[in-house]
Amino acid sequence: MSTTNEDVRQRAVAVREELAKAIVGQDSVITGLLAALLVRGHVLLEGVPGTAKTLIVKALSASLSLESKRVQFTPDLMPSDVTGQIFYDNSTGEFRFRRGPVFTNMLLADEVNRTPPKTQAALLEAMEERQVSVEGDAHRLPEPFMVVATQNPVEYEGTYPLPEAQLDRFLFKLVVDYPTPEQEQEVLARHHAGMNPHDMNSLGVQAVVDARYLAAAQRAATSVTVEDPVLRYMVDLTGATRTSPSFSLGVSPRGTTMLLHAAKAWAFLTGRPFVTPDEVKAVALPVLRHRVQLRPEVELEGGSVDAVLKGLLATVAVPR
Repeated sequence: MSTTNEDVRQRAVAVREELAKAIVGQDSVITGLLAALLVRGHVLLEGVPGTAKTLIVKALSASLSLESKRVQFTPDLMPSDVTGQIFYDNSTGEFRFRRGPVFTNMLLADEVNRTPPKTQAALLEAMEERQVSVEGDAHRLPEPFMVVATQNPVEYEGTYPLPEAQLDRFLFKLVVDYPTPEQEQEVLARHHAGMNPHDMNSLGVQAVVDARYLAAAQRAATSVTVEDPVLRYMVDLTGATRTSPSFSLGVSPRGTTMLLHAAKAWAFLTGRPFVTPDEVKAVALPVLRHRVQLRPEVELEGGSVDAVLKGLLATVAVPR
């Protein structure tokens, strides 16, 4: 199947239009999820309950004709509950592997920080290696494969904060904000008219992109050009996080690589065949905010990760 960049752009617009049937607002979150999908990245969604995080993922998978599964992460969740387990088949007299919910195209890991580190580690291998190892045997995950994990930013009791190694595996940390008053009124109007957010068919969300076309789009996104001065700008930007007195931990080299991939996907979705500093700035916060650690004294003084990053974006020299 041959596709052009404009074909892919039009399909991306069509996906946004399908999601608008189920979602009001959240344009930056939707675009971020599409960008992550283009570069085979994973996404961490942070927002209070009731901001349509689950609905966004369900609508996206429906518009892309992808299989999706949801796992509610809890303190008693075992690694095998996610990856699968070996069982004895009485009919054949053999041990067989029963695949867990991770064997899907889009896995929604709801409240991922509520499960113990051992289960988080099992998910980490799936995210990084795109496979599951059981009893020494590796089982490949389907393509495409994407983890969209959610966490609540205000409830910390009974949670297990994600370690830096796992946070670093997420391409984006996207913040799902409250809707504007106008958007919330539109949500109310839809519910008043009988909207059922649990039924994609009743919402009219249809598949407009299949897995084969998505694979072609992923290949096309890698063709976006990045000139050396822009590459250097990315290096200078992440380097500034390592020397900033406000951070106790800066962005790793993997984070710089993720910044590159995200900027290419963003440029591709906006129809540009090359990356400019504008695309780097557009993706900097969601790519970098979960890869740095704020010093306690800065936090006590009312500082925030996003505020410090915005300051660095304003001071790091931009190539002309």
